[in-house]
Amino acid sequence: MVGKTLHRRCVGAQSIGRCYNHTVDERDELMAVIEAEMRDTARWTGRSRLSPRVAAALAKVRRSAFVSANAVGAAYDNRPLPIGCGQTISQPFVVALMTELLDLQPSDKVLEVGTGSGYQAAVLAGLADTVCSIEVIPELAHRAATVLASEGYGSVMLRTGNGALGWLEEAPFDAIIVTAAAPAIPSALVEQLRPGGRMVMPVGPHHGDQDLVLITKSETGEVTQRIILQVAFVPLTGG
Repeated sequence: MVGKTLHRRCVGAQSIGRCYNHTVDERDELMAVIEAEMRDTARWTGRSRLSPRVAAALAKVRRSAFVSANAVGAAYDNRPLPIGCGQTISQPFVVALMTELLDLQPSDKVLEVGTGSGYQAAVLAGLADTVCSIEVIPELAHRAATVLASEGYGSVMLRTGNGALGWLEEAPFDAIIVTAAAPAIPSALVEQLRPGGRMVMPVGPHHGDQDLVLITKSETGEVTQRIILQVAFVPLTGG
């Protein structure tokens, strides 16, 4: 369920798919490219740079641990990579942007819909107190659990099931991130979002235009939506 993401509005030298010579500084190189993309897309996202907390959490996670063995050489390229079962690990810039839009606090409880490789969950674990993640494909869920534990993120709570239904037993959530596209925002997820909370997800048809949407719920329960960027994700299975 992890999204295959294509950012369509970023142009210039730091474009998607740029390859790097892997060195001890490869993560630093990737972070520099992500920061450049943040500046280039600020007119749409309203975020010209990553917050220090998000940047630190992203830089700490070894993306190479979450990709398939035959893709390790491209682990720090700013592009999605296959992880098996017809799924991908998302483009690092999009992981960074979606995480940034959540405005996470250290005490927050976060729901991730679409564990995939576990990479996004690892980033979230560096920012929030509790991370709950749901994956519909058992093989990916098992693999993600193994990698997360080996990388020191064993505190992430994992479940196999239909993410569009959320995780009622753990609700409400301060933030929700959905890493697969649905034609509409699942009502169960909106209901499980705490007043004052934020949710980010791609919305649109599988083969068609999709928008990365930021959903906010006010303290009084009013829900608003804002389109951030055009994207392309795999469909939300079971949604």
